[in-house]
Parts: sequence; C-alpha cells; structure tokens
Amino acid sequence: MPIIDLPQGRVQYRLAGPDNPAAPPVVLVHGMLVNCELWTTVADDLAARGIRSYALDLPLGSHSLALRPEADLSPRGVGRLIIAFLEALGLTDVTLVGNDTGTALCQFVIDIDESRIARLVLTDGDAFDHFPPPSLRPVFKLGRRPAGVYALMSTMRPAWIRQRVQGQNVSKPLDPALTRRWIIPALVDRGTRRDTAKFLRGVDPAQLLEVSGRLARFTKPVVLLWGDADRFFTMELAHRLRDAFPDARLVEIPGGRTFFPLDEPQLLAAEIQSVVQSR
Repeated sequence: MPIIDLPQGRVQYRLAGPDNPAAPPVVLVHGMLVNCELWTTVADDLAARGIRSYALDLPLGSHSLALRPEADLSPRGVGRLIIAFLEALGLTDVTLVGNDTGTALCQFVIDIDESRIARLVLTDGDAFDHFPPPSLRPVFKLGRRPAGVYALMSTMRPAWIRQRVQGQNVSKPLDPALTRRWIIPALVDRGTRRDTAKFLRGVDPAQLLEVSGRLARFTKPVVLLWGDADRFFTMELAHRLRDAFPDARLVEIPGGRTFFPLDEPQLLAAEIQSVVQSR
C-alpha cells in the first residue's frame, strides 16, 4: 500500500480506481480495531464504477505503522490527521464516508474544516454522546493503557472468540484470516498499542455531543446509510443524526449491522456512486 508522510507520522492507505477519474474522490474512514480492509470490496466496486477512493489505515488499533510519539491522537487530533491527508494529496470536492468510530471522526473533520468536503456519507456509528455505545464502554476503558490494549487483543487470538465477538457486527460470517490481521499489529508493536491507548484516552462523549450541536452548519448533502439490525447503533440514533443536518437523507438497510460495508459492499458502493453523481 502507498505510504504518505504527514505531520503526525507515516500513514498507509489503500488506493483504488482510475488515475484520471471524471468523478470526485471518495475517502473512506474506518472505526476501532479494524483497518482499511473493511472497505476493500466497496473500494473495488467503486473502482469498477470509475470512482477513485482512498482508504486510510488510521491509528485505531489495527494499524501497522505507529505514528510519532508526540502526535495528537485524540478524536479531534485524528480528525486533523484526515484533513492533513486531504491537503497532502490535494484532494478537494471529497465525498467523505465513515463507519463505526469513523462516523464520529467524520463529524470532527467537518467541525474542524469542511472546505475540502463536498458530501458526507455516514453509516452505522457514533453520534451525540453515544461515543462509544454503552455496552462497549468497558472495552474502551480497558484500552486506555497500552497493556490493556495488549490484553484485549490477546483474548482475541483464538479464531472462535474473534468470530463470536466480531460476528455481532455482521450478518454473514467473517474471514478468520481477516480478523487475525486486525489483531496482529497491536500484539507485535508497542507503538501500535501506544497509539491506540492515546486515542481511547481521548474519547469523550461530551466532545462529540458538543460537535453534534454544530452539525447544522454543514449545509452540504449528507446521506445516512443505516442498518436496522444493528445492536450498537440503533435507527433512533440515525433519525437524530439525520435531523441534526439541514440537508440529510436516511436510507435504511434491512438486516444491516455495523459492518455492512463487509456484508453489502455492492449496495454501499451504489449508494456512494449515487451521492457522487448527484453533485
């Protein structure tokens, strides 16, 4: 994968799509304890539709390149990292797509600087003070120290445990090799564990709630693609988020769970294409 040097450190990203696309770029933002592979099939489908996409490997627990020790990796700091990525590559007229924790990060991005963002696509993820979901707060608390991150990932070594835990996020079985790749970086790299703990220590539901109060300033098109079978992010949350934006449309995904980019990549790619072409 390509690697880019940013003020926060070196960041990998997956690039897919034509070199000279007619359509504006799409930037894909994943959530906690996964990496850009969450978007692989979506990105490949977008590429087949003539859309170029960029999927970052963010410092959220499954990244293989640790960032600089002094980097601000709070949620707002990671929002600035995403903006630095857009600036470094000269990306404008961007369709920004978020999932899970990435949905919260997209909100931080537009709160900091929306100038390069033309459209927003938010899928099942954090909003308001639902950051993280109540049932995941013990996991986030455990991960506030590097040793806790290591302990958390160690419990996921057996494939059957990974499949059971991550199976809550999908309606179709996950590839055990994929879920193993998600845990390896934090098991073998101290820097990865340090970065992850820094992010988790910075998670504060009050900060995202404050950002939510300013979402009405984003007057550009927003599409919410939300699974109606999600155990962590309910449709009620989606309706609240839709109503917070001046120009938002909600698409309900029957049977969809948190990781429906893995479950329904073609459906998601088609919806993103529709958003891009409506410019």
